[in-house]
Amino acid sequence: MNRRRFLIAACACALHLAAMGSALAGPTVRPALRRGGGPLGSATSPPIASGASGASGAGPSHAPSGQPVPGAKGSSPPLDDDLAAQQMPVADDADTSPNLDAALRDYLSKMRRFDSPHASDILLPPQRMPALRAATDRLGRLERTVGHGFFYLLGFDEAVRIARGYPAVGAFSPQELALIDELFHADASAYGFMGMKPLNSLTATIPAREVYKVPGMGNYVYQGESRATWETIRRLLGEDVVLTSGVRGIMKQFHLFLTKAATNGGNLSLASRSLAPPGYSFHGIGDFDVGQRGYGARNFTSAFTTTPVFARLEELGYITLRYPQDNMLGVRFEPWHIKVATA
Repeated sequence: MNRRRFLIAACACALHLAAMGSALAGPTVRPALRRGGGPLGSATSPPIASGASGASGAGPSHAPSGQPVPGAKGSSPPLDDDLAAQQMPVADDADTSPNLDAALRDYLSKMRRFDSPHASDILLPPQRMPALRAATDRLGRLERTVGHGFFYLLGFDEAVRIARGYPAVGAFSPQELALIDELFHADASAYGFMGMKPLNSLTATIPAREVYKVPGMGNYVYQGESRATWETIRRLLGEDVVLTSGVRGIMKQFHLFLTKAATNGGNLSLASRSLAPPGYSFHGIGDFDVGQRGYGARNFTSAFTTTPVFARLEELGYITLRYPQDNMLGVRFEPWHIKVATA
């Protein structure tokens, strides 16, 4: 890390660490729980706790008013950054110079080892794990029932209605709904995620008229600037570039985030280092991800920066990273993330 980069990072880190306050170091954190404002009524839940030893391991208006058309049998979701891509090995090359402030050195180490647990990580307490696993499994069944493409656009209210109407999915339990509501309305800085929250409503929907399904990619982009940006990139780069992840509504982001947390012992901080908590993802308002055709899960690692697609995008000026290397937002390096939304 050169001196200029260090000074910029150190100043930014000081501001963000001050904003975090004692959230990461304190013994417990209880995110705000909205009560009486929807299907949760006055449901209560235990607090979310700080981990002392790390993880233990472990709807839109375009749908028919009746029941949705189930997804085609045998269909598979497009490549997305929720499974194998999240488990790719990461080199721990953070600057450990003794000249760095201890807090900054610790922060950089976390970002370089984003997929490893850390002592200050925030974990769900054991009694909340059944609800986490049940909600994650139910969202998976819901996605398979309605189809992967439709699920990308699915809103909370319609997801609850569809789940209740399909025995293969089953209704969300009060405990699952309370957890979903609590996690959405929590301040994600408690987990170490310092990014903005572009979607503040759990019941936000994505009307069909506002999105465009990209042929052959299985993903949507927003009409307007997002579509124009994607089509320009595709025209300039040709078949080598692929759209790996586009529009993601509230329920899709929940499925990704909960899956990551559930497979890591309820570690919310670990999940938030590689997946924006629901409501905080700019995929909900315009950003999208691209990759090198044939590069698979490596498109979601720093190895993407070695590809011809990345080199060409950088040359053309499309690489304005929302989450650059060693950013102070509590998010891993994302060189594949095309920043479109202006927020």
